[in-house]
Amino acid sequence: MRNVTKDNITDVFKSYMSDETAPRMREVLGSLVQHLHDFARETNLTHDEWRAGIAFLEACGAIESEDRHEFVLVSDVLGLSSLVDMLHSRDDATSSSVLGPFHVSGAPPLPVGGDMKRDFGGPVLLAEGVIRDTDGTPIPHAEIDVWQTAPNGLYASQDDAQDTFSFHGLMTVGEDGRYAFTTVKPVEYTVPSDGPVGDILRACGRHPWRPSHLHYIVKAPGYRSLVTEVFPDDDPYLDQDTVFGVRDDLVMNYVEKPASDFPDGMVLSGKLTEPFLSVEFDVTLAKEE
Repeated sequence: MRNVTKDNITDVFKSYMSDETAPRMREVLGSLVQHLHDFARETNLTHDEWRAGIAFLEACGAIESEDRHEFVLVSDVLGLSSLVDMLHSRDDATSSSVLGPFHVSGAPPLPVGGDMKRDFGGPVLLAEGVIRDTDGTPIPHAEIDVWQTAPNGLYASQDDAQDTFSFHGLMTVGEDGRYAFTTVKPVEYTVPSDGPVGDILRACGRHPWRPSHLHYIVKAPGYRSLVTEVFPDDDPYLDQDTVFGVRDDLVMNYVEKPASDFPDGMVLSGKLTEPFLSVEFDVTLAKEE
Protein backbone atom coordinates (compact mmCIF):
# COMPACT_ATOMS: atom_id res chain seq x y z
CA MET A 1 0.00 0.00 0.00
CA ARG A 2 1.66 3.22 -1.16
CA ASN A 3 -0.95 5.73 -0.08
CA VAL A 4 -1.07 5.13 3.68
CA THR A 5 -2.93 7.86 5.55
CA LYS A 6 -3.87 8.55 9.16
CA ASP A 7 -7.38 7.40 8.34
CA ASN A 8 -6.59 4.10 6.59
CA ILE A 9 -3.42 2.93 8.37
CA THR A 10 -5.39 0.68 10.75
CA ASP A 11 -7.10 -1.15 7.90
CA VAL A 12 -3.80 -1.37 6.06
CA PHE A 13 -2.18 -3.00 9.09
CA LYS A 14 -4.96 -5.57 9.28
CA SER A 15 -4.67 -6.28 5.55
CA TYR A 16 -0.98 -7.15 5.97
CA MET A 17 -1.85 -10.18 8.13
CA SER A 18 -1.72 -13.34 6.05
CA ASP A 19 -4.50 -15.85 5.51
CA GLU A 20 -2.52 -18.25 7.73
CA THR A 21 -2.77 -15.94 10.75
CA ALA A 22 -4.53 -17.77 13.60
CA PRO A 23 -8.11 -16.46 14.01
CA ARG A 24 -7.64 -15.54 17.67
CA MET A 25 -4.34 -13.78 16.91
CA ARG A 26 -6.09 -11.84 14.15
CA GLU A 27 -8.89 -10.86 16.52
CA VAL A 28 -6.76 -9.87 19.53
CA LEU A 29 -3.88 -8.17 17.71
CA GLY A 30 -6.23 -6.49 15.24
CA SER A 31 -8.31 -5.08 18.10
CA LEU A 32 -5.20 -4.00 20.01
CA VAL A 33 -3.87 -2.04 17.03
CA GLN A 34 -7.33 -0.60 16.35
CA HIS A 35 -7.49 0.79 19.89
CA LEU A 36 -3.87 2.02 19.81
CA HIS A 37 -4.42 3.87 16.56
CA ASP A 38 -7.77 5.28 17.75
CA PHE A 39 -6.07 6.41 20.98
CA ALA A 40 -3.34 8.23 19.03
CA ARG A 41 -5.90 9.88 16.73
CA GLU A 42 -8.27 10.81 19.58
CA THR A 43 -5.56 12.43 21.71
CA ASN A 44 -3.52 13.78 18.78
CA LEU A 45 -0.52 12.06 20.37
CA THR A 46 2.67 14.09 20.02
CA HIS A 47 6.17 12.82 19.26
CA ASP A 48 7.32 13.79 22.76
CA GLU A 49 4.43 11.87 24.34
CA TRP A 50 5.09 8.85 22.14
CA ARG A 51 8.78 8.91 23.14
CA ALA A 52 7.80 9.19 26.81
CA GLY A 53 5.63 6.09 26.41
CA ILE A 54 8.46 4.16 24.78
CA ALA A 55 10.85 5.30 27.55
CA PHE A 56 8.36 4.07 30.15
CA LEU A 57 8.25 0.60 28.58
CA GLU A 58 12.04 0.51 28.32
CA ALA A 59 12.34 1.49 31.98
CA CYS A 60 9.98 -1.35 32.94
CA GLY A 61 12.16 -3.77 31.00
CA ALA A 62 15.33 -2.44 32.60
CA ILE A 63 14.03 -2.95 36.15
CA GLU A 64 12.55 -6.42 35.50
CA SER A 65 14.25 -9.26 37.34
CA GLU A 66 13.51 -12.72 38.68
CA ASP A 67 12.16 -11.12 41.86
CA ARG A 68 10.59 -7.98 40.41
CA HIS A 69 7.97 -8.04 37.65
CA GLU A 70 7.33 -4.43 36.76
CA PHE A 71 5.16 -5.22 33.74
CA VAL A 72 2.81 -7.26 35.97
CA LEU A 73 2.73 -4.33 38.38
CA VAL A 74 1.87 -1.95 35.54
CA SER A 75 -1.02 -4.21 34.59
CA ASP A 76 -2.11 -4.28 38.23
CA VAL A 77 -2.14 -0.53 38.89
CA LEU A 78 -3.87 0.20 35.57
CA GLY A 79 -6.66 -2.20 36.52
CA LEU A 80 -6.03 -4.56 33.61
CA SER A 81 -5.14 -7.54 35.80
CA SER A 82 -8.35 -7.18 37.80
CA LEU A 83 -10.43 -6.62 34.69
CA VAL A 84 -9.17 -9.86 33.10
CA ASP A 85 -9.90 -11.63 36.40
CA MET A 86 -13.46 -10.31 36.47
CA LEU A 87 -14.09 -11.11 32.81
CA HIS A 88 -13.44 -14.79 33.54
CA SER A 89 -14.84 -15.15 37.07
CA ARG A 90 -17.92 -17.30 37.59
CA ASP A 91 -20.91 -15.84 39.44
CA ASP A 92 -21.47 -19.16 41.23
CA ALA A 93 -17.86 -19.47 42.46
CA THR A 94 -15.55 -17.50 44.72
CA SER A 95 -14.36 -14.32 43.04
CA SER A 96 -10.87 -14.27 41.64
CA SER A 97 -8.40 -11.51 42.45
CA VAL A 98 -4.95 -10.45 41.35
CA LEU A 99 -1.99 -12.84 41.51
CA GLY A 100 0.44 -9.97 42.00
CA PRO A 101 4.15 -10.00 41.16
CA PHE A 102 5.47 -11.66 44.33
CA HIS A 103 4.28 -15.27 44.27
CA VAL A 104 7.09 -17.81 44.67
CA SER A 105 6.49 -21.22 43.08
CA GLY A 106 7.52 -24.46 44.75
CA ALA A 107 6.50 -23.62 48.31
CA PRO A 108 7.20 -26.33 50.93
CA PRO A 109 4.33 -28.57 52.10
CA LEU A 110 2.18 -27.10 54.85
CA PRO A 111 0.10 -29.66 56.74
CA VAL A 112 -3.52 -28.97 57.63
CA GLY A 113 -3.19 -27.18 60.98
CA GLY A 114 0.34 -26.05 60.15
CA ASP A 115 1.97 -22.76 61.12
CA MET A 116 3.57 -20.09 58.92
CA LYS A 117 4.11 -17.47 61.65
CA ARG A 118 7.08 -19.23 63.22
CA ASP A 119 9.15 -16.70 65.23
CA PHE A 120 7.77 -13.56 63.62
CA GLY A 121 6.03 -11.03 65.88
CA GLY A 122 2.48 -9.83 65.49
CA PRO A 123 -1.00 -11.18 66.26
CA VAL A 124 -1.63 -14.86 65.55
CA LEU A 125 -4.24 -15.40 62.83
CA LEU A 126 -6.06 -18.71 62.45
CA ALA A 127 -7.38 -19.04 58.89
CA GLU A 128 -9.65 -21.96 58.10
CA GLY A 129 -12.45 -22.99 55.81
CA VAL A 130 -13.74 -25.61 53.40
CA ILE A 131 -13.05 -26.01 49.68
CA ARG A 132 -16.43 -26.77 48.06
CA ASP A 133 -17.98 -27.20 44.64
CA THR A 134 -20.87 -25.04 43.42
CA ASP A 135 -23.36 -27.51 44.97
CA GLY A 136 -21.76 -27.01 48.38
CA THR A 137 -20.08 -30.43 48.46
CA PRO A 138 -16.56 -30.49 49.95
CA ILE A 139 -13.81 -31.23 47.43
CA PRO A 140 -11.35 -33.81 48.83
CA HIS A 141 -7.60 -33.43 48.28
CA ALA A 142 -7.81 -29.93 46.83
CA GLU A 143 -4.51 -28.02 46.86
CA ILE A 144 -4.21 -24.57 48.36
CA ASP A 145 -1.12 -22.42 47.84
CA VAL A 146 -1.04 -19.56 50.35
CA TRP A 147 1.35 -16.63 50.76
CA GLN A 148 1.49 -13.15 52.28
CA THR A 149 3.80 -10.39 53.46
CA ALA A 150 5.81 -10.49 56.66
CA PRO A 151 4.91 -8.01 59.45
CA ASN A 152 7.29 -5.48 57.87
CA GLY A 153 5.05 -5.33 54.78
CA LEU A 154 7.53 -7.14 52.52
CA TYR A 155 7.20 -10.42 50.66
CA ALA A 156 10.01 -12.93 50.91
CA SER A 157 11.17 -12.13 47.37
CA GLN A 158 11.60 -8.46 48.38
CA ASP A 159 13.43 -9.01 51.64
CA ASP A 160 16.93 -10.48 52.05
CA ALA A 161 16.25 -10.99 55.76
CA GLN A 162 13.58 -13.61 54.99
CA ASP A 163 14.20 -17.05 53.58
CA THR A 164 12.91 -17.88 50.10
CA PHE A 165 9.64 -19.41 51.25
CA SER A 166 8.91 -17.27 54.29
CA PHE A 167 5.12 -16.97 54.65
CA HIS A 168 4.54 -19.42 51.77
CA GLY A 169 2.92 -22.83 52.12
CA LEU A 170 1.34 -25.50 49.95
CA MET A 171 -1.45 -27.50 51.60
CA THR A 172 -3.44 -30.52 50.44
CA VAL A 173 -6.79 -30.85 52.21
CA GLY A 174 -8.27 -34.13 53.41
CA GLU A 175 -11.48 -35.91 52.53
CA ASP A 176 -13.52 -33.22 54.30
CA GLY A 177 -12.12 -30.44 52.09
CA ARG A 178 -11.14 -28.45 55.16
CA TYR A 179 -8.00 -26.36 55.41
CA ALA A 180 -6.56 -24.64 58.46
CA PHE A 181 -3.30 -22.87 59.24
CA THR A 182 -1.89 -20.22 61.52
CA THR A 183 0.07 -17.19 60.46
CA VAL A 184 0.60 -13.59 61.50
CA LYS A 185 -2.12 -11.07 60.72
CA PRO A 186 -1.18 -9.52 57.36
CA VAL A 187 -0.50 -5.80 57.20
CA GLU A 188 -1.31 -3.21 54.55
CA TYR A 189 1.68 -2.33 52.39
CA THR A 190 2.80 -0.26 49.42
CA VAL A 191 3.52 -1.68 45.99
CA PRO A 192 7.05 -0.79 44.79
CA SER A 193 7.00 2.86 43.77
CA ASP A 194 10.70 3.46 43.13
CA GLY A 195 10.42 2.62 39.43
CA PRO A 196 8.24 3.39 36.39
CA VAL A 197 5.04 2.30 38.16
CA GLY A 198 5.74 4.82 40.91
CA ASP A 199 6.09 7.52 38.26
CA ILE A 200 2.64 6.65 36.91
CA LEU A 201 1.07 6.68 40.38
CA ARG A 202 2.60 10.05 41.25
CA ALA A 203 1.61 11.55 37.89
CA CYS A 204 -1.99 10.53 38.62
CA GLY A 205 -1.92 11.74 42.22
CA ARG A 206 -2.47 8.18 43.42
CA HIS A 207 -1.11 6.39 46.50
CA PRO A 208 0.68 2.98 46.29
CA TRP A 209 -1.16 1.26 49.18
CA ARG A 210 -2.81 -2.16 49.19
CA PRO A 211 -5.11 -3.39 51.97
CA SER A 212 -3.80 -6.29 54.03
CA HIS A 213 -4.64 -9.72 52.64
CA LEU A 214 -3.86 -13.40 52.32
CA HIS A 215 -3.18 -14.78 48.82
CA TYR A 216 -4.66 -18.14 47.76
CA ILE A 217 -4.29 -20.29 44.68
CA VAL A 218 -6.75 -23.20 44.93
CA LYS A 219 -6.66 -26.18 42.57
CA ALA A 220 -8.46 -29.51 42.26
CA PRO A 221 -8.68 -31.99 39.35
CA GLY A 222 -11.75 -31.32 37.22
CA TYR A 223 -12.21 -27.78 38.58
CA ARG A 224 -11.16 -24.34 37.39
CA SER A 225 -8.15 -23.09 39.32
CA LEU A 226 -8.79 -20.03 41.43
CA VAL A 227 -6.41 -17.17 42.25
CA THR A 228 -7.85 -14.99 44.98
CA GLU A 229 -7.26 -12.95 48.14
CA VAL A 230 -8.84 -12.58 51.60
CA PHE A 231 -9.23 -9.11 53.13
CA PRO A 232 -10.17 -8.04 56.70
CA ASP A 233 -13.26 -5.84 56.86
CA ASP A 234 -11.58 -3.18 59.02
CA ASP A 235 -8.68 -2.36 56.70
CA PRO A 236 -8.38 1.37 55.89
CA TYR A 237 -7.53 0.72 52.23
CA LEU A 238 -10.44 -1.57 51.32
CA ASP A 239 -12.10 1.15 49.26
CA GLN A 240 -8.93 2.40 47.59
CA ASP A 241 -6.82 -0.64 46.73
CA THR A 242 -4.24 0.59 44.25
CA VAL A 243 -4.50 -2.63 42.20
CA PHE A 244 -8.33 -2.89 42.34
CA GLY A 245 -8.30 -6.38 43.88
CA VAL A 246 -11.10 -6.13 46.47
CA ARG A 247 -14.42 -7.95 45.90
CA ASP A 248 -17.38 -8.05 48.30
CA ASP A 249 -17.23 -11.82 48.81
CA LEU A 250 -13.52 -11.67 49.67
CA VAL A 251 -13.95 -9.29 52.62
CA MET A 252 -14.04 -11.25 55.89
CA ASN A 253 -14.47 -10.47 59.58
CA TYR A 254 -11.35 -11.23 61.64
CA VAL A 255 -12.71 -12.15 65.07
CA GLU A 256 -10.59 -11.88 68.21
CA LYS A 257 -10.89 -14.90 70.50
CA PRO A 258 -9.29 -15.87 73.82
CA ALA A 259 -6.38 -18.33 73.83
CA SER A 260 -8.66 -20.88 75.53
CA ASP A 261 -10.77 -21.05 72.34
CA PHE A 262 -7.86 -22.11 70.14
CA PRO A 263 -8.75 -25.48 68.57
CA ASP A 264 -6.96 -28.77 69.11
CA GLY A 265 -5.03 -30.53 66.38
CA MET A 266 -3.00 -27.51 65.27
CA VAL A 267 0.74 -26.96 65.50
CA LEU A 268 0.14 -24.09 67.95
CA SER A 269 -2.49 -25.92 70.01
CA GLY A 270 -1.78 -25.53 73.73
CA LYS A 271 0.95 -22.97 73.07
CA LEU A 272 -1.00 -19.71 72.97
CA THR A 273 -1.31 -17.48 76.01
CA GLU A 274 -2.60 -14.35 74.26
CA PRO A 275 -5.84 -13.76 72.30
CA PHE A 276 -5.73 -14.71 68.62
CA LEU A 277 -7.63 -13.67 65.50
CA SER A 278 -9.82 -16.10 63.60
CA VAL A 279 -11.18 -15.92 60.05
CA GLU A 280 -13.45 -18.42 58.31
CA PHE A 281 -13.21 -18.32 54.51
CA ASP A 282 -14.86 -21.05 52.45
CA VAL A 283 -13.78 -21.36 48.82
CA THR A 284 -16.13 -22.40 46.02
CA LEU A 285 -14.60 -23.85 42.85
CA ALA A 286 -16.45 -24.17 39.56
CA LYS A 287 -16.08 -27.28 37.44
CA GLU A 288 -14.06 -27.07 34.25
CA GLU A 289 -16.18 -26.50 31.18
